[in-house]
Amino acid sequence: MLMMKERRPAIRTVEGWARSVLLEAGAIHQCEEHGWMKDHADPHAHERARCIARDEPAFGLMPDESVAAIDEMLASIGDTCPECPPG
Repeated sequence: MLMMKERRPAIRTVEGWARSVLLEAGAIHQCEEHGWMKDHADPHAHERARCIARDEPAFGLMPDESVAAIDEMLASIGDTCPECPPG
């Protein structure tokens, strides 16, 4: 029986690729009200995203460069939505 692996959608930028990997790994999620990405602050999900980046790097990047892209994206995302009221 022929088995097909589900392919990720084509992403046009490294940032878009990193965001999709972080979402897939459960490391980030979207604010339901405003749409901003928020960090789950889950070290296991962060490591899952790094493993995906090492095993399936972005097109044209080496595994280390893909992991660096994941880390850069994580550094740019906070754990709160800038538009939600504090509390």
